[in-house]
Amino acid sequence: MFKDRYDAGIQLTKKLEEYRDDPNTIVFAIPRGGVVVADVICNKLNLPLDIVVTKKIGAPFNQELAIGAVGPTGGKILNHHAINMVNASEDYIEKEANQKAKEVRTRLKKYRGSDKYDILSGKKALFIDDGVATGYTVMAAINFVKELNPEKIVLVTPVIAPDTLTEIQKQVDEVIYIISSEPFYAVGQFYQEFSQVSDQEVMNVLKK
Repeated sequence: MFKDRYDAGIQLTKKLEEYRDDPNTIVFAIPRGGVVVADVICNKLNLPLDIVVTKKIGAPFNQELAIGAVGPTGGKILNHHAINMVNASEDYIEKEANQKAKEVRTRLKKYRGSDKYDILSGKKALFIDDGVATGYTVMAAINFVKELNPEKIVLVTPVIAPDTLTEIQKQVDEVIYIISSEPFYAVGQFYQEFSQVSDQEVMNVLKK
């Protein structure tokens, strides 16, 4: 159990000492909650902070039910079980993915001033979120950054669902976490304080 996102960041810092002051390591936070955790880690370890924005693709008639996620260039991660369950058509998925990708690019410009990224050859990319449940938005972010050709990709999170951990370990070089246990209902159950993070809070961190 974590007191709050700051506490989670402090606990994760202890597992990331090998990256302290490393000029070839870049931290990519997943907004919005991941930015708070990443800010703590970057401050403690003297690492640069960037972000990757992704958006979930909602089911027809129920946008809260994720059937996948999309990154800045429109690359998709799809939950085929959910797609079959709600009978979402290919046309619907493509249209939603294109719309969500536009929203992602708009948010990137708002947060960081640009939706363009440098090539990451020779760099280590640390992805930081405040918790990972289904993992679709994180996987969409990871797939996007893979296009930038980093030397190493590491997912860093305080808590991750066991099933998702097994899946993501196949896609990255390493997963660093503190809690991965059942029963897992939602990320918030592992925090004493888990209030929503505002856009302004995110922008305040990125302006530092």
